[in-house]
Amino acid sequence: MVSLCRVPGTAWGDQSRRRPVINNVPMTEALDLEPWHDLMVATVGAMAALTGLLFVAISINVDMIIHERRLPGRAAATLVMLVMLLLAGVLVLIPDQPSSILGAEIGVLGVLVTILCAFALRPRQESKGRLNTYFYRYFPLMTMLVPCVALLVAGVSTIAQVGGGLYWLAAAFVTGTMACTLNAWVLLIEIKR
Repeated sequence: MVSLCRVPGTAWGDQSRRRPVINNVPMTEALDLEPWHDLMVATVGAMAALTGLLFVAISINVDMIIHERRLPGRAAATLVMLVMLLLAGVLVLIPDQPSSILGAEIGVLGVLVTILCAFALRPRQESKGRLNTYFYRYFPLMTMLVPCVALLVAGVSTIAQVGGGLYWLAAAFVTGTMACTLNAWVLLIEIKR
């Protein structure tokens, strides 16, 4: 719930100097980059490690991946998502960057990853009966679009300075990591079944 809180040094009746608050957390926390520094450093390191591990996993199973029609796109979308999340974390670590510029950069990353994931994971009609089910046709796309939407909302929210700001970026990191882990499992383990 969004409400207004009194800015210190103003009278309680003064409506002109109130700032937005979401669930008792001032929006300044969602837009101030300093409190996010440690999380971004940890996230950038984790995304870099996961990207490297996924690249190795894809290299190990590359023969099986290229023979299944949907798996090359799934591998590409997963790598792109990890790299975009890595770049988003790096962008937050750039010092003295205005929040409007940061929001625009995150928004551009969100648009790019959404387009690339939607293209790579677009549902296709297959001749094999097992692969025509909802799970195989739409689930990979839906799981990857959740962090894409969170990145887009993070960018817009940071530019507009309302609605959660960098908390949406944290949501993109969590959902993106979960989606990429699921795809990595398919590319490394499920492919051999």
